[in-house]
Amino acid sequence: MSTVDTSQNLTPSAAAKLRRTAWYRTERYTRLWAMVALGLLLALVTGEQGNTRDIFYSITHTLTGVNLWVCLGATVGVWALREFAATPIKSAVSAARGSAAAAAGGPAGSLRARFQADKRLRLGAYGVLLILVLVVPSGLERSWQTVLVDQIAIFALLAIGLNVVIGWAGLLDLGFFAFFAVGAYSTAFWTGRLPIEPPVVLNNFWVIPVAVLTCLACGVLLGAPTLRLRGDYLAIVTLGFHEIIYLVAKNADGITGGPQGARLIPDFSIDFAGIEYTWSIKPLPYWYLLVFFIVLVIILFSRLEHSRVGRAWTAIREDEIAAAANGVNTVQFKLMAFAIGASTSGVAGVIFTSKYGYINPEVFPLLQSILILAYVIFGGMGSIPGVLIGTAILVWLPEALKDWVDPSDRYMYLGALLVVMMIYRPQGVWPSRRRQRELKLAEEGSGDAVATSEPAGGRN
Repeated sequence: MSTVDTSQNLTPSAAAKLRRTAWYRTERYTRLWAMVALGLLLALVTGEQGNTRDIFYSITHTLTGVNLWVCLGATVGVWALREFAATPIKSAVSAARGSAAAAAGGPAGSLRARFQADKRLRLGAYGVLLILVLVVPSGLERSWQTVLVDQIAIFALLAIGLNVVIGWAGLLDLGFFAFFAVGAYSTAFWTGRLPIEPPVVLNNFWVIPVAVLTCLACGVLLGAPTLRLRGDYLAIVTLGFHEIIYLVAKNADGITGGPQGARLIPDFSIDFAGIEYTWSIKPLPYWYLLVFFIVLVIILFSRLEHSRVGRAWTAIREDEIAAAANGVNTVQFKLMAFAIGASTSGVAGVIFTSKYGYINPEVFPLLQSILILAYVIFGGMGSIPGVLIGTAILVWLPEALKDWVDPSDRYMYLGALLVVMMIYRPQGVWPSRRRQRELKLAEEGSGDAVATSEPAGGRN
């Protein structure tokens, strides 16, 4: 029985109708449905609490209250602003840049090029920024100084280390906070505050290099069994590593102190050449100490990024098989990524433990590893400034909402912000130039861009 080819009977207009995509299936309105769904979810999780007498109490009161329309208005408003106002805003910004460049006597984009090319200008800008970082916190309230030290600065150190593993080497690590626990318990051990006695009791400053070396060794121990793993399998193994560290800290009573942890850990102190100073519970001295180590780590890691090692990590991240075929020792450089990334956790663990004077296993939950990963992705993987900005924003947001939002709901808004960010700016707040270029090529449909670089939601 022969088949009839009906395609020849179609008129051009009919064929065009078949190829046409319905308006509600275009990328723009697909993002609208996603934002509406996000608004409904926000309304449900921040609405009325349920009770045992009526299982539908929460749903019925949430979907008929003002909170639903507030959440929908917020999410749909973000969609409308991004879809319809982004182009005029970009045009206005480009025009302003062009006017500023013309006033400076150069073409558009020359100001940025000049900043990148002029070393003295860059050093001057970094110097002014460093002065502001050191001076501004002294004028803040005590509570915000504590947030700067205990959360922003500590997590910034951790995020810089995780950026090496994820942003530069492309290795998904979900148990990074375990290295922070290793650094913290190293402090308790070498200051003589664990059930087992150390060979020699060290000052906290001398504990820092020992803790860094311990975290380096743990990074190698984690990396060695996982060299052939990638993607989800590597994430599961690193997750198991975190649980192993947590359970050992909790159950090894004779070594780690078990659930009681370690107490009376001494503060940092200096007694050299007649100079005596002891860090107290005041946050500002610890802030200056953390700023010193963050600046030191940024300088070292920036040099590392543009070295042969950094280029090898980039090759492994883009295509490990191609990198190995071109002579890159993937085993060596992946181990280096795990070890060097873990090193900052040793510094952060020592400073955190010395400030609080007490640790127990519950200080190191798995959620913290997930949060550090979110900071790196939100700020921009592979970008040190982006990691610092992402950490500052996502740590500041829950604290800024504490006077208006119930504590149990703060992370709901944080999750909503991450969803919006992944829809409209998957490269992060301040992406690396390489990542930004990849996404731009993907948007333009260039064959040189990897398929995974296409932004969520596709192209307009």
